[in-house]
Amino acid sequence: MSNKVIVIVVDGMRYDKGSEAMGFVQHLVETNQAALYKVKSELPSLSRPLYEVLLTGTPASMNGITSNLAVQLSSQKSIFHLTKENGLRNATASYYWVSELYNRAPFNYIEDRHQDDESKPIQHGAFYWDDYYPDSHCIMDAEALRRKHDPHFLYIHPMGVDEIGENFGSESKEYREQILKVASLLAQLLPTWISEGYHILITSDHGMSETGNHGGITDGERDVPLFIISPRIETGMHEEVVPQLAFAPLVCELLGIEKSEKMISYQFPGLKKEVVH
Repeated sequence: MSNKVIVIVVDGMRYDKGSEAMGFVQHLVETNQAALYKVKSELPSLSRPLYEVLLTGTPASMNGITSNLAVQLSSQKSIFHLTKENGLRNATASYYWVSELYNRAPFNYIEDRHQDDESKPIQHGAFYWDDYYPDSHCIMDAEALRRKHDPHFLYIHPMGVDEIGENFGSESKEYREQILKVASLLAQLLPTWISEGYHILITSDHGMSETGNHGGITDGERDVPLFIISPRIETGMHEEVVPQLAFAPLVCELLGIEKSEKMISYQFPGLKKEVVH
């Protein structure tokens, strides 16, 4: 069984809108080819702290990334660190805050836009800094990295849903349309990724309020979807709400590497034991 993982974090995609507008992915759930979970995000429900949660499995009180203003390298071991330590390749197409957390802070717009350095935690990266950088470009940046470097761990992070949500609110036509656009973009690539044996996880850092913000404790701001396409996961809709801290150790499990000491132990609902032949 493959140990390659693709993670797509659709920034700012709340559970109810994401779970109803991801058409092809929902088709896979409906036909028992994928699973859908509801994840409760950590607090604060802000981007930079939750990038750190998703990638290190540690809460803000432990990792020190307590707001979007915390421009500093992470003090924790991320999935990027762990893949590198285990001799695996990694790559990402992401917002520049991800580079600031794991490779260098502050971000240098010229030198850090494209990164290829296998001595760094993030070995291959394409980073953008405009919040309205097209999701189509980000996703195809990632696909180009996949084809060039064949990473075991590919992390894809488009920002358009968050940008539109903050401008128009979660109940707007524009917000739903942006999620539909991302769903359409992913539908072009998912059949290839599935046929090549990747474990694929599609989730978000945080949700979005009706008034176009996030950071608080409401369900709209905290509840996000997690779609998983993997032979290791029982397909269909899962009722149990998953804590966001369980995401990073699950990715480690699918990669076939040990989680960090700081990551929680959690019996992920629907996870099958790997069969060793």
